[in-house]
Order: sequence, then C-alpha cells, then structure tokens
Amino acid sequence: MGAFFYYIIPIRKKTVYENLKIAFPNFDEKKINQVALGSYISFSVALVEILYMPWMTRRELENAVLFLNRDLILEKHKENKGVILLSAHFGNWEYIAASGGCQLNVPFSVIVKSQRNTLVDNWINKMRTRWTNKVIFLGVSIRYIYKEMLDKNIVAMVADQRGPREGIRVNFFGRPTAIYQGPAMLALKTGAPILYGIAVRQTDAIYKVEMVEIDRSNLPDDDSEKVIEISQRHMAHLEKLIREHPEQWLWHHKIWKY
Repeated sequence: MGAFFYYIIPIRKKTVYENLKIAFPNFDEKKINQVALGSYISFSVALVEILYMPWMTRRELENAVLFLNRDLILEKHKENKGVILLSAHFGNWEYIAASGGCQLNVPFSVIVKSQRNTLVDNWINKMRTRWTNKVIFLGVSIRYIYKEMLDKNIVAMVADQRGPREGIRVNFFGRPTAIYQGPAMLALKTGAPILYGIAVRQTDAIYKVEMVEIDRSNLPDDDSEKVIEISQRHMAHLEKLIREHPEQWLWHHKIWKY
C-alpha cells in the first residue's frame, strides 16, 4: 500500500520531499527517496492498524504497545496537578493513547481535531472512546480543557502540527517553526507536568514507548518567554526521535509553510 501511494498516487509527495530536504540537507537523493518511501509505508501500516482497532480485544491493544516506564504517568498523576501527555504523528499515534489508557486503567482526555467527513469523524472517535478514554474537540471553549486539568485529569494531545502564522516560533531542524503554544500554556497555568511519549515501531511490529518529562527548570522570568522555552524543549525532544527514526514521522504536512 505504501509503495502504491508513493509510486502510483503520490499524494503530497512534493511536500514530503521538500520537508526532508529542509530537515536533512546532508542527505543525498537516494537517501531522501529511501526515507520518503519509508514514511509512506509507515503511514500505511499505521492506517491498517487503526482500521483494525474496532476488532481488537483489550488484551491485544495492551500488548501492542510496550511502555518502558508507564509508572511515571501514575507517579505524576498522584501529584494531583493533572498530567499533560504529548505525542506526535509518529509510528502509531492512536495506539499510544488507547493502549496507555487501558494499561493504566485511567481515562485519558484526548484533544482531537474534527475531520471534514462526518462519518469518518464519528467512526474514529467511537474507536478512540471504545475502552477508557474520552475526547475533547479542539476548538471548543478552552474552559473545557482547563476544567480537565483543574479536575486533575490526564489530558493527551499530539503536538507536532503547524501552528498559526501569528503564533510563536521555535527552532525545529534549524529553522524557525510555527507551533501551537497550548501545551506550554496549560503547564504554566496549572502546574501540571508535561510527559512526552513517542510510539516507535519495532521490527516485530510492537511499539515501544519511553515517557520523558519535559524539564521546566531554569525558565526565563517573562511568561511569554517561558511558553517559548517550554515549547522549544518539547520540540527538541521530538526532533531527536525523528532524527533517530526519520521514516516513522509523518512528513506529509507543510510544517514549514511560513
């Protein structure tokens, strides 16, 4: 399937190439092609896995993701400040939230973006909430999200999409990049820790996740600068994982559109 979309119906292939050349200027054409094809294959694997999720048992879902330090989530949750879980469009981003909630038996409040197709939107959100989790739609009043944090819940979201033109910029692959400041602002306003987890696909098709707490020590005095610095730190962590496994990140969106 990945090869079909790469060679026959090359959806956003130009964007993938442009992004890879910006991120890895030292890659030659052969390496760019290799990573680009790998990205299409990785996305196809994730797509098939996501489509199969309604037929998975809870045990199968739990076994699909190996959390190396899942107790860190529980430890931070017990601090009674709420927890912000970040991930990215890497490996299988749907597995990590669904499996994590099941393994810990603690519901995650997953921030999601509505899909244009209502049927697809309803289907995927039904799948997301099949076991323990619930969804909160991006774009609703921020009060709903703050309420989740004030209720000391676990809020999960992907944090690698392009932010608004007028938003903050951080360094990402050596280039100023617009990102959403929501996670950093939530952390500062509520005192909740930020944990970042990436589902890295292994050769046996199991996903391995190591949760990392984003350091919030030695921040600037100015609040706006604090938001930028926290955002820079979690994006630097993502960049590190992408450099280690470039084919598993979704290069298909215009992260450097402006």
